[in-house]
Amino acid sequence: MDCRIKSCNDEEGEDRVCQADILVFVTCAGRGASWRNAGLTDEILFEQRGAAGFIILNRPKALNALNHPMVTAMAAKLDEWDKDDSIRHVVVTGAGEKAFCAGGDIRKVYEMKKAGEPGLADFFGDEYVLNARIKAYPKPYISLIDGIVMGGGVGLSVHGRYRAGSEFTLFAMPETGIGFFPDVGGGYFLPRLPHFIGTYCALSAGRLKQADTLAAGILTHAVPRESMPALAKALETTEDVEAVLASFHQDPGASGLMAQASVIESVFSASTVAEIMSRLDAVDSEWAQKTAADIRAKSPTSVHLALEQVRRGADLDFNANMRMEYRIVSRILQGHDFFEGVRAVLVDKDHAPDWQPAHLDQVDSAEIASYFQEPEGGDLALS
Repeated sequence: MDCRIKSCNDEEGEDRVCQADILVFVTCAGRGASWRNAGLTDEILFEQRGAAGFIILNRPKALNALNHPMVTAMAAKLDEWDKDDSIRHVVVTGAGEKAFCAGGDIRKVYEMKKAGEPGLADFFGDEYVLNARIKAYPKPYISLIDGIVMGGGVGLSVHGRYRAGSEFTLFAMPETGIGFFPDVGGGYFLPRLPHFIGTYCALSAGRLKQADTLAAGILTHAVPRESMPALAKALETTEDVEAVLASFHQDPGASGLMAQASVIESVFSASTVAEIMSRLDAVDSEWAQKTAADIRAKSPTSVHLALEQVRRGADLDFNANMRMEYRIVSRILQGHDFFEGVRAVLVDKDHAPDWQPAHLDQVDSAEIASYFQEPEGGDLALS
């Protein structure tokens, strides 16, 4: 029997770890477990190993980007495992070494728009319901993050009880750079990070490394990459998830982000985008200049929208926040900047988006307020 993990190609030419090959590998490893596919897609895999239900995001060549079939399959499996007393906790990982999950498959939404297809908001609605399910999940939910975690991947991890990240962790909410907004619960967790770090992340798409994410509370544990397989193995049989995670935790050292914490708080605590930019411009440092330039390169509408989102979200419970975010996305999908941002970054890749309006001081406050109104189809249904 060939015990090497191979790869297969889907119709788009994307290499993935084959479901059948994983079964061969697991059998050779002596576990004798079988993979079950609830969603008729090998892009997300499910396995029970002892007391743990494992979820593997399985699109490594696409940095495990989340698509609609993966969302629906994962939601169904979480519901099933909630009722299964033999599953004591859930562990989520990403295939490959580059990413846990780099975000949602937003190019598909762009293609649907271009083709005139209906239901553009359906993916986001189902994704937001999944985010709420994770937040309220009654069993310990553990994300093992090794590599990039952005956007939709943050929504799959940060709302769970535990997040263990390796030294290769790279966190960001980069949505303002494509004319979008930091969704998947960003309006809830970002304003609850210390020192207004969440507001900084929302507006600038700033990237955080392992020590930064741990210090900010995005990670709960820091675990070296080389220890991740042993941690996953230990989680198969333990009844004390917290003790196991603590035993693998290693101090990642000082956070570079926290060295800027006082500046971040003094700048991003301002109540308006104009005041934030004024305060940034007044700081005489390379970091401040770069951050200001980064924000000015984003969609002006998205920057204003993200600030309003996190300010409102600070006072909302989780489900109310998700309903707010569904209102925002329903309005965004009727506009210009999101589709222009996807075109510029992911389709034509000219990185020269034509934002409308083009400058931060041209955004109308009444226009921003319209994004928070109930959509024609009604609010997101959450129990």
